[in-house]
Amino acid sequence: MPALDTNVLVRYVVRDDAAQLAVARELIRRCVGREQTLFVTATVLLELEWVLRSAYGFAKDQVIHVVAALLSAAELRFESEQALEVALQLYREGVAGFADCIHVALAADAGEQPMWTFDRRAARVPGARLLSRRP
Repeated sequence: MPALDTNVLVRYVVRDDAAQLAVARELIRRCVGREQTLFVTATVLLELEWVLRSAYGFAKDQVIHVVAALLSAAELRFESEQALEVALQLYREGVAGFADCIHVALAADAGEQPMWTFDRRAARVPGARLLSRRP
């Protein structure tokens, strides 16, 4: 199964480069025609969120919309998809960043909890715990 890099998904979502968008669409069309799904790693989704937010100024609700649409696309298959869906829900409902939500969801999916952190926002995600100095 072929896999996609972040830059291909960025072109597909942002549509800021017509030539690369056409190539990305053609790849997807060919794969769908062959009844192949395209694989997306968790790290690619993590980087996509960062690029959309930091380089393109997407707001949290826009990022949530894009990620939800990608997760529901029949032509895409995601690494640890169930954990990524949990991470998206945690991100939607909380104050922690998407990366922290992915970290906690992947740890939980692996049966490894709590996830200890010094990050106060991350510690507010269910499954994470704040690590602090004792007085």
